[in-house]
Amino acid sequence: MGDNGATARRHRALHVLNRMAFGPRPGDLDRVIAIGPEQYVQAQLHPDSIAIPSSLVDRIAAYRTLFMSPVALFIEYQLPIAQAGKAAKKQARGGAGKQSLRSAIKEPLIRARAVMREAMEARLLRAMEGPRQLQEVMTAFWFNHFNVYAAKGLDFIWTGSFEETAIRPHTMGKFRDLLGATAKHPAMLFYLDNWLNTAAGSPGAKGRFEGINENYARELMELHTLGVNGGYTQADVIALAHILTGWGLPKRREEKESSGAEPPKRPLAALLRRRRKLGGSAMTQIDPSGFYFDPERHDFSAKTFLGRRIEGGGIAEGERALDILASHPSTANHLSYQLAQYFVADDPPKTLVDRMAGRYLATGGEIRSVLETMFTSTEFWDPKYYAVKFKTPYEYVISSVRATGAPVRNYRPLYGTMQLLGMLPYGCQTPNGYSDTQEKWLNPDAMMTRLSFATGLGAGYLPLENAPFKEEGGESKPEREPVVVRKHPERGEMRVKFDSPRTVGPRMTPPDPAALAATLGGYFSPATVEAIEAAPVPLRSALLIGSPEFMKR
Repeated sequence: MGDNGATARRHRALHVLNRMAFGPRPGDLDRVIAIGPEQYVQAQLHPDSIAIPSSLVDRIAAYRTLFMSPVALFIEYQLPIAQAGKAAKKQARGGAGKQSLRSAIKEPLIRARAVMREAMEARLLRAMEGPRQLQEVMTAFWFNHFNVYAAKGLDFIWTGSFEETAIRPHTMGKFRDLLGATAKHPAMLFYLDNWLNTAAGSPGAKGRFEGINENYARELMELHTLGVNGGYTQADVIALAHILTGWGLPKRREEKESSGAEPPKRPLAALLRRRRKLGGSAMTQIDPSGFYFDPERHDFSAKTFLGRRIEGGGIAEGERALDILASHPSTANHLSYQLAQYFVADDPPKTLVDRMAGRYLATGGEIRSVLETMFTSTEFWDPKYYAVKFKTPYEYVISSVRATGAPVRNYRPLYGTMQLLGMLPYGCQTPNGYSDTQEKWLNPDAMMTRLSFATGLGAGYLPLENAPFKEEGGESKPEREPVVVRKHPERGEMRVKFDSPRTVGPRMTPPDPAALAATLGGYFSPATVEAIEAAPVPLRSALLIGSPEFMKR
């Protein structure tokens, strides 16, 4: 009986590490068993109670751009690109130099790439080494929920700030606070075009700001709050778009009064020159957050939204609409379903979703309370839901590195593999984010890439411990080929190339297979155990990371 109890406790400990964390690191399983899985759950639900190692704090602090405001990022990294391009065009018109635009902006563009690199590395570093694992899981979850595509225009410099300031502080707080922070961040305003959303016939309706843009209003209800079957109509989409007119980014007011005048093509162009209020001399200060409500582009008429009358009142209308959406029963159900789908099963039990939704409404949308309801439920702890979630590419790569305990200085092989697998962080073009279900990620080509990655990591061929872009011997090669590359795409095949160990030697310390098996709990099928024991020792870690059991959490 005692052995059965100990086994059950071990299974429960591994279950919480695979669901509330990105899998176990060396020593994690024994620590969770020692304190008890239930105590681990409570600690993770209150991340402020968990100390972050000073070494990790220092490494994160070194990513300077992560803590810059959107306006500061625009000034330092986007303005030089615009100014260099403008100067090149002027030279070309004057017949002097005729420097190509691409050549002119090359250097400032290279500098700007540091913003996304730092955001990416900080995200991966915290996920792999941070002790506040549930916070990291929830940061990735909510970013995906409020997805922003980093490669769209100015979101290249704003996406990291979006995650750091709009998502991360609110991962387990009030959903209304999270909703408001995402609605006002420049990354979201730009990505879903609400910065262009303008009431027709308003004083600010000129050039590109010529009328209603429904993009954000629609996604705000369909994806962020109510859900596709949440009970709203096209009339509600239009009403919400009118409510959110004027929610955008600062722009120059020094525009010509004629209706045909073109406004600046760059948002935040006001940074080039302070703007004056119409009819007065007072200066409008630019909010470092980059959010600006423009009353000249707002529709001040009364609206009917989700059956409620909202009187014209400027920015307060939008705040009222967000209140209505955040407190709506459909939002409670939609969010609870998505959380249960992520943490429990692709097809989560309805009884659990209903209890979570009830808790959401009873607490005014407290995310921590909803999570606690789920993590203390009989459904979450039902063994039939253990190891049934197929890992997404992001989860697979992160959990692999965590399991080996490998120190990482070069992140390119990691996010390069994620990109090959179709899940580069910040790289989802559509606002619905990446899928979380097995149906999306389980296919032969993807499995080949995963197994090749497992071979490289398990045998020590990935250059994770090397300085980025450094070859053996310290020679610099800024544009070296990724460790994992596609081959023969025209034939529909997927092959993965690794640097040959015969020519360059191991790129990292290969993980010990016995230690790795202990970290993962030793729960492998007889067929997997037989295959591992029959393999040469240098390949055993690769087989563990590439095993069917490790593909699930």
